[in-house]
Amino acid sequence: MGKVVLGVSVGVAVAACAVAALVVGRRVKSRRKWNRVVGVLKELEESCETTVGRLRQVVDAMAVEMHAGLASEGGSKLKMLLTFVDNLPSGSEKGIFYALDLGGTNFRVLRVELGGQRSDLDPDVEQQPIPEQLMTGRSEDLFDFIASSLYQFVEKGNDSVQSLVTKELGFTFSFPVKQTSVSSGVLIKWTKAFAIKDMVGKEVAGALQQALTRKGLNMRVAVLQVNDTVGTIALGHYHDEDTVAAVIIGTGTNACYWERTDAIIKCQGLLTTSGSMVVNMEWGHFWSSHLPRTSYDIELDAESPNPNDQGFEKMISGMYLGDIVRRVILRMSEESDIFGPVSSRLYMPFALRTPAMAAMHEDDSPELMEVARILKDVLDIPDIPLKARKLVVKICDVVTRRAARLAAAGIVGILKKIGRDGSGGITGGRSRSDVKMRRTAVAVEGSLYTQYTMFREYLHEALHEILGEDIARHVVINVTEDGSGIGAALLAASHSSSGSVDNIQLV
Repeated sequence: MGKVVLGVSVGVAVAACAVAALVVGRRVKSRRKWNRVVGVLKELEESCETTVGRLRQVVDAMAVEMHAGLASEGGSKLKMLLTFVDNLPSGSEKGIFYALDLGGTNFRVLRVELGGQRSDLDPDVEQQPIPEQLMTGRSEDLFDFIASSLYQFVEKGNDSVQSLVTKELGFTFSFPVKQTSVSSGVLIKWTKAFAIKDMVGKEVAGALQQALTRKGLNMRVAVLQVNDTVGTIALGHYHDEDTVAAVIIGTGTNACYWERTDAIIKCQGLLTTSGSMVVNMEWGHFWSSHLPRTSYDIELDAESPNPNDQGFEKMISGMYLGDIVRRVILRMSEESDIFGPVSSRLYMPFALRTPAMAAMHEDDSPELMEVARILKDVLDIPDIPLKARKLVVKICDVVTRRAARLAAAGIVGILKKIGRDGSGGITGGRSRSDVKMRRTAVAVEGSLYTQYTMFREYLHEALHEILGEDIARHVVINVTEDGSGIGAALLAASHSSSGSVDNIQLV
């Protein structure tokens, strides 16, 4: 009997040991998988590191590339395009001005009444779809349709269609154009759903002007704006005379700034009455070896329609941030089962959009329920533990922080180029106590900045770190809205025929 009891006891002990060994084995295996995932995160953090020293190197590189782009065509990744806008709104403008914003399958018409003294802006706005047949037909038909819409819009307002006073129009035309003056430019090619062959190589504003004349509308195309940032700086300057630059950080990103014409070496002999001009940087093209690039950035770039181009934009704009996060989650899923079986949606480019990523990043619920919902609904990753959800939030934080801090470095690069960063031209970005700092305003537009709190806070934090508190307190970021519409109307006001008409000359 004793032997039987002993045998049973031994059997139980052996079984217990086996169970314990199995549990321990699972824990060790689980810990190893978790360590692999943590290793992926650590590698991401190190690759995305943006120390103040590194950011100042980016600042210097941006300023150098700006100089190179102004010196010669093709001398820099930055295009540094002339806009011929040499007069920004002062706030003293009076009258009724119009804008036309054409950049997709819909177009907008706006009316802005200005009362001087930086009056409040309350525009009348109408949006209309463009019939599909007009997007592939004849240019005359398209512009006649737009002219008719403008005529009807003017008729509805207080401004008489029959008035002898010429109405001034700012025309935002968001297609590739070779600008030849403040109010003219030649269409290089159509994009989006447009394919009107007879317009390519033709002057854009002139085609609209002819249509307005055919319609009997006494309206002059005062400004052709081919980039929204130009309207943003106009809008910023209207409200704040210290505005020297404008940045759009939304789905895409770009910047422009107010430059002395004698610094635009590639166009020697350029004369403007103001002595300055808005330069469109096309800063999405910026690249430097100092930018903290990861394997995910390299993969994204290689799979994009424009590899080895728009490198800066791919690291900071809303179009790409969500996809970088998706790629990191995919890598972790392949390294470990912490997210369960690898979801097929993780292999779909841009399955995770930046607004959803931002919502996960800013989820402040104790159980991160919004993170859980988005992972389930968007990426088909259900029922993951809280620690995995926290991991996702951290990934979003690393990617967003890098983007915001690089955007801040880009802004300081502009300020350095025009002597508004307090460095007195010293490389390395350190401020000098003997340099008197003027109040400096930067107009910023775009959903990534205006709607993503964490992005905005990280950008401001980096500005203060790079510039130092003494200089940073002189730099103001002003949010603007609708540079492509209201900004275009304001440019029409500042370049109206009642004031100065195309003061730019090449001698």
